Amino acid sequence: MNPPPPLLYGPGALAQVGDLARRLGFRRTLIVADHGMEQAGHIGALVATLSTAGVECTPWSGFSANPDSAMIEHGRAFAAQLGIDSLIGLGGGSSLDAAKGINFVLTNGGTMKDYWGYGKATQPLLPMLGIPATTGTGSEAQSYALISDPETHVKMACGDPMASFRYAVLDPLLTLSQPPAVRAAAGYDALSHAVESYVTTKRTQASQLFARQAWGLLHASYAAPASLESNANLQLGAWFAGCAIEASMLGAAHACANPLTARYGITHGVAIAIMLPHVVRWNACPEYADLHPDLASYLAALATGLALPLRECGVTMEVLPELAHDAAQQWTGRHNPRPFDAAAALELYQCAY
Repeated sequence: MNPPPPLLYGPGALAQVGDLARRLGFRRTLIVADHGMEQAGHIGALVATLSTAGVECTPWSGFSANPDSAMIEHGRAFAAQLGIDSLIGLGGGSSLDAAKGINFVLTNGGTMKDYWGYGKATQPLLPMLGIPATTGTGSEAQSYALISDPETHVKMACGDPMASFRYAVLDPLLTLSQPPAVRAAAGYDALSHAVESYVTTKRTQASQLFARQAWGLLHASYAAPASLESNANLQLGAWFAGCAIEASMLGAAHACANPLTARYGITHGVAIAIMLPHVVRWNACPEYADLHPDLASYLAALATGLALPLRECGVTMEVLPELAHDAAQQWTGRHNPRPFDAAAALELYQCAY
């Protein structure tokens, strides 16, 4: 397990990023941020603190909610002409993953498929900062980038110790611009990270410690009204859950959710909310009782208003075997506590239908 990056944490932390970047030797930085960050004013605030510190910076937003290798190549080409020496990911998990992906191909060449797996970079990556502006990513604590294959829609987990952020910057003020639907989906995703990482076949005492800490922060604040305090708890909980993932990976809920996002455009956190209660029941792990005595029912109640049955999401019964085939190819299913394959995925989709 890689140690998590150090934290710069607290309301107003974004204003300190310029000084932090200068201390780390940043001189010419690519800011990888989704379009929502510009509309919320966060890109402008980040550019201001970097410029004041003498760091030249250029924003880039040429990616979607699920970045694929083609988008990453566009980002690499854009960054190459700037002569950057560092990157900053700002936004949701897609922004942070895209920053890592660009770093891989910019410094080491090739395409993202060349880095599918772990430890395949042969040249040093550029230093990076991760600044989540939602309350659910956890990517800021991980050395993996999740990048989709544009042809197969499989999410490729591309990891390397050098792909860790130098610092994770958690400023809960940034999360107050989240629309309620984004907060709900991102927060549920963070809850799922704690739940799944707690029972994977790769779990360790350290990963379970992180997962329990994450669960305590997340479940206490998820259903609370949005506020600086509740969002701060969600943001920190998401970071702890990301630390747990780094050590123990994920399970069948993510494996089943990814094809729903790829084929039907269902928001990732919503797809997780559709599948997670069924996966928890199907796994029937005794460890779940450590988190909640009736975890599946509790998670189903939390998903009310967020998740719908698959039949109400445009999914037909006839396509379930194809979805199950896709789910069986996802990296996250490999570490599920109960053996997971296409037949298992089909059973889970039928439960969610």
